[in-house]
This record gives sequence, C-alpha cells and structure tokens, in this order.
Amino acid sequence: MDNTAEQNGAQQPTKTQASFEIHPLRDMLAGEVHARPFRPVETPRVLHHMAFLSDVDAAEELEALARFCTAHGALPPGPGARHHVVTLGGAELRWERHTEFTTMTLAVAPPPNDAFAAPNIASLSAFLPKPPGPLIAATRLALVPMEDDLPDLGMFDASSLCVARADSGGAVVATDFRPDPSGFTRMLVANARLTPARAGALVQRLLEIETYRTLAILGLPEAQRIRPIVDRIESELAALTLRMKDEVGLQLSRELLEKLVGLAAEVESEAAGATYRFGATRAYWELVTQRFVSIREERIPGYGSIEGFLSRRMKPALRTCDSVERRLTDLSQKLARTSNLLRTRVDIELESQNRDLLQSMNRRARLQLRLQRTVEGLSVAAVSYYIVGLIGYLAKGGEKVLGIAFDPSLATAAAVPVAVLLVWLLVRRIRGGHTDE
Repeated sequence: MDNTAEQNGAQQPTKTQASFEIHPLRDMLAGEVHARPFRPVETPRVLHHMAFLSDVDAAEELEALARFCTAHGALPPGPGARHHVVTLGGAELRWERHTEFTTMTLAVAPPPNDAFAAPNIASLSAFLPKPPGPLIAATRLALVPMEDDLPDLGMFDASSLCVARADSGGAVVATDFRPDPSGFTRMLVANARLTPARAGALVQRLLEIETYRTLAILGLPEAQRIRPIVDRIESELAALTLRMKDEVGLQLSRELLEKLVGLAAEVESEAAGATYRFGATRAYWELVTQRFVSIREERIPGYGSIEGFLSRRMKPALRTCDSVERRLTDLSQKLARTSNLLRTRVDIELESQNRDLLQSMNRRARLQLRLQRTVEGLSVAAVSYYIVGLIGYLAKGGEKVLGIAFDPSLATAAAVPVAVLLVWLLVRRIRGGHTDE
C-alpha cells in the first residue's frame, strides 16, 4: 500500500514542481551530429557526385527540390532540411546543403560493360533538381568488387595516377584527379571485404576529399587577382614615405595624408572580401586532411598516394593564399603606422602655426596696450583742460556775482593740479574695473 502511494506520487508532479524551460535550439543542436549520416552502398554501384555553389537562399532551393520530389512521386523535404534522400526507381538521389555549396549524389547500378560509361553532365542535368548555382565539382565514383590484387587501371592518366589501399586494406582506391570527356573526375573503388555500411562511409569521405579540395583552391584566383593590387599599393606607399622624408610643409602633409587614407581604404576593401575566401581555403584544406586520416590510406609500392599527390600539388596554391593574406595584413598595418606618423607631423605643424599665431596676437595686444595708455594720457590732459576751463568761467562769474575781490587766474591755476589728479584717478579706477572683469 505504501509502495503504491510512493509510486503514484513519483509519477504525478506536485503543484510546486515546474517544468524545465527548453532551449529553442536544443533539437537542432542535438540533431546536428546526425545531419549527414553515411548511407550504406551496395557493391557494385556508380555514384555521380556534383557540387554547386549556392547563389539562392535556402527557401528557394528547398522549393525547387520539393517540386522535383512531387513530380517523381517522392516525399518532399521538411522545413529547413539540410539533407534529403529521394528514391527514383533503382536509383537514389542524395541532396545536401552546406554553408556555401550544395551537393547532389545520384547512385545508380553500373552499366554491364564499363562502370564509367555513364551519361555526361549535360545529359544528366535533365534528371536532377534545379541547382542553386554554378557547378564547381563533379566526380563519378565506381564501386566494384575486387577481382584481382589490383583493378584495371588503364583508364587513368599514368602521370597523375594515385593508387592506395583504404580502410585497413578493405578496398583499393584509384584516381587521376582529371576530368574525363564527359566532365567527371573518375574514382575507382575496388571493394575487397567492406560491408555496405563501411563502403558507404569510405565512398562519402572520398567524394568529400574531391569536393573540399576543389573548394579550397578557390582562394588561388582571389590571391592572383589581389597580388598585383598589393604590389602597386606597396610601391605607392614607398614613394609616399620618401616624400614624407624629403619634403615638408603643411599643405604637402595634407595631400600625402589624403593619399594614404585612399590607399588604406582600398586595402581594407580588398581585405574585406579576401579574408573570408582565404579563411574558407584553410578550413576546406583542414577538412581534406581530416578525411585523409579517416580513410586510413596505405600506399601501394609503385604508385603515388592520394594524400601525397594532393599535398604536393595543393601546397603551393595554399602558400600563395597565405602569402597574399599576410601581405594584405602587413600592408594594412604599414598604412596605419604611416598615417599615424603623418597625422603627428600635421599636428606638430599645426601647433607650430598656432604658436606663431599666438605670438603675433601677443605682439598686437602689447601694441594695443601701449596705444591705449597713450590715449589714456591724452584723454586725461583733454578732460583736465575742459574742467580747468569750466573752473575759470566759474571764477570769473563768482567775482561779479558774489562781489568778492579775487584773481580768477589764480583760482584757475590752482585748479589745474587738482583737476589733473582727479581725472587721472578716475581713469585709473575705470581701467582697474575693466581689468578685474
């Protein structure tokens, strides 16, 4: 009875308990590790793998894929889907959307005589959904059973042929990384003992190596385009620096500063677009190196390995991208330092001009002060003269009005020092009041 009550209490939450708040991205984050699962691949099978750069948004691309699925009687992808599989009779189409590209992999039964005797890209495009952008990579991979120690390799170019054992010797992989007349890069995988699941994992990793190494090389054209621009700006910066060293003047400094600002704006504009491309190149090449580890490649004597061939051919292009990126960064820093030096020079020249201007203003102020004192002296004399004149008139009138006998000229003379002293004191007081304010 008590155990039953305890069980019932455990099953029903009390009123004080509250449900957990679920993060809106929890399901997406949990499902990300299962976003692109390996598909089992039966032997024999031919896979046509194509990668397209994405020039449209995800909603438009999903809508095109949904129309394709509806037209072929298959289930359309769900909202926000990143991968989808469509069964088309005996064929299977696998669609995947990545950050900047989309892949479509069509798996079909091989032709009876030649596994690579399949349609070219132009004819195959009529049987696939509308791509989101231009084709960037195309690979035809033939998975066949191993009959001899090594499969027939006569179809490949001997100058770039790579042959190696993969997945602990479970299969032999051969490719020359050259597009055939139909437009596909050919890969041959001879299955010795791999299960469909292991074969599917190996096939997907090989296709990813070809796709990612093609996308990694996209940084090379960008580096080749930017390198002449960097050369030109470096030359202009050197010439401007020499002018800064040999010539002086505020007007010249302003002209040089305007040119430096223009060069810095050009560098930052180029760097803004190139930084993403060069960063993507490093990221894609890192994915390629990870896939090398995943396939567990073992070299076959007499043949070059896939990792060795791609590393030897790709490293110069990758170093070129790194070099141009470093030059862009260094050039931006040099322009910033030169601009700061020139701004400092302009500030010093402006301060020198301001100092000269202040000195000139001080001289003018001293001259005005002297003129003011002269005017004050003249004004004291003039005002005193008028006051003494008034006192003289009063003295002459007072003798007649009051009837007192005194000499008006003596009264006028006696008033002169008193008037001058009083006027001088008044002018001084007025000037002192203005100085205090």
